[in-house]
Amino acid sequence: MADWWLNEGPKYIIFLLWMIINVILFATTYVNYSTDKKYFYLRRYLKTAVAWARGSAAVLNLNCALILLPVCRNLLSYARGSCEYAICSRRARRLMDKNITFHRYIGYMICLATAVHVYAHCFDFKFFLDSYDGSDPLLNTLNQLNTTINPIKSSNADLTTEAIKTVPGVTGFIITLVLVVMYASSTEFIRRSYFEIFWYTHHLFIVFFLGLCLHAVVGVIKVQVNLNTHDPEYCYNKRPWGPPSNLNCSVPIFKRTSTPQTWKWVIGPIVLYIIERIIRFVRGQQKVVISKVVNHPSKVLELQMKKRGFQSVAGQYIFLNCPSIARFEWHPFTLTSCPGDDYFSVHVRIVGDWTGSLFEACKANEGQVQEAWKMPDVYVDGPFGTCSEDVFSYEVAVCVGAGIGVTPFASILKSLWYKQQKSDTGPSKTKKVYFFWICPDSNAFEWFDELLRSLENEMLNNDMDDFLVYNIYLTRGLDNTQATNIMLRETEDGSADAITGLRQKTHYGRPRWNQIFRDLASAHSGSDIGVFFCGPKVLSSVLHKECNKNTSANTRFFYNKENF
Repeated sequence: MADWWLNEGPKYIIFLLWMIINVILFATTYVNYSTDKKYFYLRRYLKTAVAWARGSAAVLNLNCALILLPVCRNLLSYARGSCEYAICSRRARRLMDKNITFHRYIGYMICLATAVHVYAHCFDFKFFLDSYDGSDPLLNTLNQLNTTINPIKSSNADLTTEAIKTVPGVTGFIITLVLVVMYASSTEFIRRSYFEIFWYTHHLFIVFFLGLCLHAVVGVIKVQVNLNTHDPEYCYNKRPWGPPSNLNCSVPIFKRTSTPQTWKWVIGPIVLYIIERIIRFVRGQQKVVISKVVNHPSKVLELQMKKRGFQSVAGQYIFLNCPSIARFEWHPFTLTSCPGDDYFSVHVRIVGDWTGSLFEACKANEGQVQEAWKMPDVYVDGPFGTCSEDVFSYEVAVCVGAGIGVTPFASILKSLWYKQQKSDTGPSKTKKVYFFWICPDSNAFEWFDELLRSLENEMLNNDMDDFLVYNIYLTRGLDNTQATNIMLRETEDGSADAITGLRQKTHYGRPRWNQIFRDLASAHSGSDIGVFFCGPKVLSSVLHKECNKNTSANTRFFYNKENF
């Protein structure tokens, strides 16, 4: 249990607290509308539907107030940095890396509460119309008195017309439609294959929040306000009401429930998000110069850029915008440069329309050096913090990259080495680094093995060749010539690897993670081991389970995954 609790516990504590608050908020609102006297006649019309509608509305208010906070990236980066300097626990910082996960959970809750709210209000209007069928004498009396409690004034009314002619009906329809579109376009398939659709439709949140704040401006649900002269539990069967026949029970008076509450819930987060976007806009408009473009094999484009005042930490990422391709699209990329470099860089894998257009705009396929003025205008927002910043706080670091997911570790490995060499670059607890790269194509090694080769040479020269242990796995992509070359090289003692040219031989096939983690636990008993991963979800699940399975009282594995 302790091994599971180490990696999963804090996340589930936050999730459980959030669920408890939702349940309490729904339950208290439901009970209030089910028992309070001022809703007595409303309950007679709508039965339990009104309690379901108002309970789900309370849940919506809470979650709509929370949904923007996890995507305030500057706020999270500032909190992560402040938290680090305040020496708060790694677990607290790792929770900040779950921001997108929490954002999704909150979105799911909004969808669920919206479904309940809409469904309950559909019954509300049906019950209001059914009150004209004459089966309930009390409702007949209330309808004949023409009180404002029933928004439907005729037994021949059309339900659809009655719903859409009210402000809550129109705004409710709009924000529900917006929510459906946003949810449908945020699936993993759409995000990965048609990012532009996800990007643009997600900005419908502006329409959603405007409609949400206007939804309750004109209230349809009315409550009794003259309880002192008309006790509904006593007076409901004492008709007719009012003088001269009934001096103890005046005619009930109904008004809207209260002033609108939703805006009070969401105004704070909206202001924070507006400040966030202003900061990102101002910073994103600062001039960026592309100083160098490198066309690497396996469809990887390297952009080296310069920007006045730009400072970063290893493992951080930026958002990149190219107006000539798409003015409003910002795409996240991990920084591959080291904080000590006089430039910052990203490596872009050409996999879609936007990245393909960037490749052409940078003239990377022309095979010659281009002058800076010929490069397209680009804007950069960031950098923003990630879990990889914590790699320096572990005694043993295990870095795992799959394919282009190796990009965060270019900066991290260089920074780890610099920190190990120079005391003035800041403290580093890290004494041992294990690096695993799983790649499907031998061509993809070229741009990264230059870094590994330089680190390898420097470690040898400084008699520190045990600081970094790297393992490269090639899962496919060998041709006959390469296979023959490998066989010849394998027979030569001390020869460099046939694929990478490094001293460490390339492995063929997939890693045996269960054995690898057992070996790590055995070699570093009593240590805290940070596992950092960037790559596909399937492999992430495998590594996550291995961290939990191999954590013990002596050796603890902390799992960290890149999230954008």
